[in-house]
Amino acid sequence: MAPTNGSILATESWDIADFVINTGHGVKGLAEMGLKSLQKQFHQPLQERLSEKKILGQVSIPFINKLKWESPEVAKSICDAAESWGFFQIVNHGEKRKYSKENSPTNNVRFGSSFVRHVERALDWKDSLSLFYVSEEETAAFWPPVCKDEMLEYRKSSEVLIKRLMHVLVKGLNVKRIDEIRALMLLGSRRATSTTILFNLNYYPMCPNPEHTVGVGRHSDISTFTILLQDDIGGLHVRKDNGNGWIHVSLISRSFIINIWDPLQIISKGRHKSIEYCVIANGSQNMILVLLFVNPKPEGILCPFPEVLANGKKPLHFYTKAHVGNKTIDFAKISNVCDENM
Repeated sequence: MAPTNGSILATESWDIADFVINTGHGVKGLAEMGLKSLQKQFHQPLQERLSEKKILGQVSIPFINKLKWESPEVAKSICDAAESWGFFQIVNHGEKRKYSKENSPTNNVRFGSSFVRHVERALDWKDSLSLFYVSEEETAAFWPPVCKDEMLEYRKSSEVLIKRLMHVLVKGLNVKRIDEIRALMLLGSRRATSTTILFNLNYYPMCPNPEHTVGVGRHSDISTFTILLQDDIGGLHVRKDNGNGWIHVSLISRSFIINIWDPLQIISKGRHKSIEYCVIANGSQNMILVLLFVNPKPEGILCPFPEVLANGKKPLHFYTKAHVGNKTIDFAKISNVCDENM
């Protein structure tokens, strides 16, 4: 049993990680106890904290307005943003707007906090409900009723946006079409008419000491790309040019934030950029972020498309397995893959 908020700071034997993760109370349950200071398990190393001096002012990621998919100018803007930034926002896009890992009746619905607890130095200040779409039958049986209908509607309406984005990004690499094999590689589906989708509904409670922790630590991911929806609070930050500077993603009403991830950098031989992002903790308001991950085939092998390797160019990355925790794309560099297999 957790101690009361009056005795929490004096209780050394209480396992906070067990309370947050294993018993399913989450960070929300901890925040609602009225903590006056942040527990040490959430204190991030200094190099992982996002201070004001690291945030670049007067800089923003590109946004694309009045989207017309057949327009060469729009296609060029998307490809330029993918190559230069790895992030961009789409407005006027025409689209509609208790399950712990151990106890969930299915692996495709789970509640959690940090990425991988046993490999991380500190816990993130967030709760996350993950919903992996497999079939209508499993969704009806296991997805929480409170959000099931809304997320299913979002999934269906997002299919057009996903396919249009994929078409534009791949065509920009001089790839004429996405056949079934390539669709399987990038979209994780056994049919070129469907995609493999994972939703994360992230909740970031108000934090007593936001300067000591993060909502989500900096990371890239193994999804092909991600579509993000922020609330009106914000907190999303993007690394600029893989340097030390970070850019706050501006709040644009009804916009989708598109994040290019590792597989697109791999198949494009580095033309499309997989850029790290993080979410800062907030000391005065709760925050929500909804993420839609378009995933490659889990057991697939990713390498640059032949069209990208014209003129004898050599690949930089070779993807054979998922990374653990919040590593960046460096795990898939050919030199690192070779070292692991020696």
